[in-house]
Amino acid sequence: MVLGFGLALIVIGAILVFAVKADVSGFDIHTVGWILMGAGALLFVIGLALLIPRARRARSTAVTTDEFGRQYVTRREDRIDGV
Repeated sequence: MVLGFGLALIVIGAILVFAVKADVSGFDIHTVGWILMGAGALLFVIGLALLIPRARRARSTAVTTDEFGRQYVTRREDRIDGV
């Protein structure tokens, strides 16, 4: 959904920058178009970053006791490939 919205902002901004030849008093339509294209590109990149799978990890902790009553904590972290 973020990718689509970002792409829509890019298209709307490009239309305002390159296709609209009207002058509106109070603000510049071309500047608004460039801002929309920049925001759309940023959203598109964020959307792509959210699609990249992250490395998943499994963590486990084990407590063992030796013959003298001393406890040892062992932590293990394994990488799980795939989704």
